[in-house]
Amino acid sequence: MPYLRNHQAPMPSLLNWLLLLVLSTGSSSTYGGTSSAATGEPESASDRLTFELDVMPILSVAGCNAGACHGKQRGQNGFQLSLLGFDPEFDYSALVYEARGRRLTPSSPERSLLLRKASAQVPHGGGPRLDLTGTRYEVVRRWIAQGMPRSTRDDPVLDHITLSPDQQTLQRDSAQPLVATAHYSDGHSRDVTHLTTFLSSEPAVVAVGEDGVLHAGSLVGETSVMARYVTEIATWNTGVAVEGEADPSVYEQLPRWNFIDGLVWDKLKEMNLTPSSPCSDSTFLRRAHLDVIGRLPTADEARAFLDDPSSDKRARLVDQLLQRPEYVDFWASKWADLLRPNPYRVGIKAVLSMDAWLRDMFRQNITYDQFARQLITAKGSTWRNGAVTFFRDRREPDEITTAVSQLFLGVRMECAKCHHHPFEVWGQDDFYQLAAFFARVGRKGGGLSPPISGAEENVFANNTGNISHPLTGKEVSPRPLKGTEVIEVGEGEDLRDALVDWMVSEENDFFAQAGANRIWADLMGRGVVEPVDDLRVTNPPSNAPLLAALGDEFRRVGFDQKEFIRTVTGSYVYQLESIPNDRNSSDQLNYSRHYRRQLRAEVMLDAVCDVTGVSEDFIGGDAHTIAPGSRATEAWTLRTRSWFLDAFGRPDANQDPPCQRIVDSTVVQALHLMNAPKIHEKVVDDEGQAAKLAASDRTAQIIIFELYLATYSRYPAGEEVAALESLFGDSAEQRRAATEDLMWALINTPEFMLSN
Repeated sequence: MPYLRNHQAPMPSLLNWLLLLVLSTGSSSTYGGTSSAATGEPESASDRLTFELDVMPILSVAGCNAGACHGKQRGQNGFQLSLLGFDPEFDYSALVYEARGRRLTPSSPERSLLLRKASAQVPHGGGPRLDLTGTRYEVVRRWIAQGMPRSTRDDPVLDHITLSPDQQTLQRDSAQPLVATAHYSDGHSRDVTHLTTFLSSEPAVVAVGEDGVLHAGSLVGETSVMARYVTEIATWNTGVAVEGEADPSVYEQLPRWNFIDGLVWDKLKEMNLTPSSPCSDSTFLRRAHLDVIGRLPTADEARAFLDDPSSDKRARLVDQLLQRPEYVDFWASKWADLLRPNPYRVGIKAVLSMDAWLRDMFRQNITYDQFARQLITAKGSTWRNGAVTFFRDRREPDEITTAVSQLFLGVRMECAKCHHHPFEVWGQDDFYQLAAFFARVGRKGGGLSPPISGAEENVFANNTGNISHPLTGKEVSPRPLKGTEVIEVGEGEDLRDALVDWMVSEENDFFAQAGANRIWADLMGRGVVEPVDDLRVTNPPSNAPLLAALGDEFRRVGFDQKEFIRTVTGSYVYQLESIPNDRNSSDQLNYSRHYRRQLRAEVMLDAVCDVTGVSEDFIGGDAHTIAPGSRATEAWTLRTRSWFLDAFGRPDANQDPPCQRIVDSTVVQALHLMNAPKIHEKVVDDEGQAAKLAASDRTAQIIIFELYLATYSRYPAGEEVAALESLFGDSAEQRRAATEDLMWALINTPEFMLSN
């Protein structure tokens, strides 16, 4: 009998033991046999079936081992299979040996409980999964009759699958059949389309049937079709292009200010999309300020830029913004979202220390690779080295692994912790080999005792420490993803240093591409891969050559984030208008126009304070109070009371870590801007900007100009001025009321709330 590692199964019945013994040694279970010991049916070498090559594909395509059925954590009704068939030994044991062997009856295969339930001859919660007269039913029946053979070491194994024909865009309302071909270690291949599961990421654009036939709809867009055959995955990326080809000269005449532009134009040409017009100076001014430093330009800054006739003023503006202190607070706050733990879990002082460390990283313009190294290899006191707080919050190697892989490699490994990733190549071996790099992280000092964890803790590198594979119980050696060699370090050396060496090396594309994609998304409104931390074959980039080029550029500039920002903002693509034209209104992926997005909660609050001229006073419990007059982007903790920040989607401080933001506009936000007492108090404050403008000797027209420059970073159009001037009366009361009403109205418009 085959060796079953670590699977304790009940003994099968004596009858089944004898039948298995006879059938497994008979000619029917080997190549060249002449008859079936159970049925007397003649068969040839090509008729021999095995569990791995013939039965598991049927269980998978029938959905038996899916997460909603017997593949769930505890199985279904006492019968469990490995999720999506990633553990053949476990599945074979469950079918053949568990429940005293009652699921299979080799002496009378058609009476096997497996077949009777799957064909709904007896009640089955999952309904009929095999047609009683179908080929799949017959294959399983014959396999049982042959004695339930396993593959031997001499049998071929599945190597990979491919999809044909070549990838292409589709016409509206058209159909395209796909053919899935399995390739084996001995060089042979076979058509397995009928045993393959297909899934479209955007079925509204292109749907796919169980037979592998694609059905393009009437919507313009793109999709990735995933095909899974047993444990192997392949993808077929396609889309529905805009009808009618655009004039080729349009793409030839488009500017190419750097490599980004040409790669974007190539994709637009493929999808028959044409880019929007270039944006105005006022749009670029506001966009650059919000994207680079997270604050609006003042009216004086806007006036100076708009009146500047220089041809290089946009590049000079970005250079100036990158040197401003607001850049530090804005970009540090983004990483605080990803790293900042709950202060009631790790301690208030530890969170404050991490916040200070983050701001210092951006203040010194530490390169991205060094930033990652300092965090991942952090040692010392949580009170003196804020990066150490990362290891105070995440205590176990598996917790650290999921965070590091997602943040710096763009790979979500959480699934592989328990089973093979259902949409990727990563399995448990990959996960625990990566986790082994963190097995020697030592801690000394006060541990965690929520809700009061104020003690200091020191993190250091131990000389010993290991991690065991949960399935085999064997010690796992540290290997990087896709690595074949075990990483070994000498006494006194830190395994984490070796991990970072691999991460930032040229042989690893994940690090550069994930980092570049994250910054690109912050500037362009959407990542080339979205979500930005989910790079996988079944979530392909919208423009693969662009992602590769961005990663190469990030590496070329030495992972200097400021230099990379200069590259992106210096492209013609970044400076496109957000207003769509008749050939790109449906585009949400290819940067044919700039994508509007709502301002972050802290940026929005700071903008309201800047326009009204009244700062926000943050009040928090105990040690969470923020200094009076501070900007929202300067706050080091989320535990400050602010109805405004809560309404506009700041993370929930009770999450661990509190990194999830609400990015969509809501009715609550609109009502808050219109009705919140604190916003009204800012608008009508006697020391506020509205009161000062109304009390000045400026004309109504100049006041209108000032408010438009402060909120929209542009001059008002002539018709806007004409319509608004009539609101200003002759009395001081009328003048002030009109100024306050106009300020309130401008704050409540999409042009103010969105980055365009």
